[in-house]
Amino acid sequence: MSAMTLLDTSFLITLVNDQRLNHETAKQYFRYMLQNDVPMYLSAIAAAEFAIKQSVADLPLGDFRILNFNMTHGQQAARLWNALKSRDESDSRVAIRDDVKLMAQADHEKIGFILTEDTSTLYKYCERLRVDKQIQTRAITLKDGFDANAFNDDGQTNFQFSHPSNEGL
Repeated sequence: MSAMTLLDTSFLITLVNDQRLNHETAKQYFRYMLQNDVPMYLSAIAAAEFAIKQSVADLPLGDFRILNFNMTHGQQAARLWNALKSRDESDSRVAIRDDVKLMAQADHEKIGFILTEDTSTLYKYCERLRVDKQIQTRAITLKDGFDANAFNDDGQTNFQFSHPSNEGL
């Protein structure tokens, strides 16, 4: 899988809305991808969800590669939906279906990552499918803050070590 990235609706909303909690993190990822030539894909599905409340003209469309949803993506989405077997009762069936469509697109197109702010469904179900080896695509969530290492194939990100005191040495 490559460092190509599919952008989820929640990422797009957060990117353009400076009142959102993770707006700065979204901007950091966006700038990083631009500066490092990481292709950013905008699914027609995410564009449709975004357009419900805001015009897609508010997005930096020139920086995105548009990805239409096709028959192959639909078949992959059905396979992934069935592979999930069960969903948490509190999760919206409609939201999960769109999330699964995005995961199907990303996996079929060999897009390594989905950037999202949605930890309650997209991130959770993407991880379930990835752990079950149904997909290779990995979700990166904005709630963890910006970390360029999130694009590593192994998912290893930066972490801080507490150094023990050197007293007594």
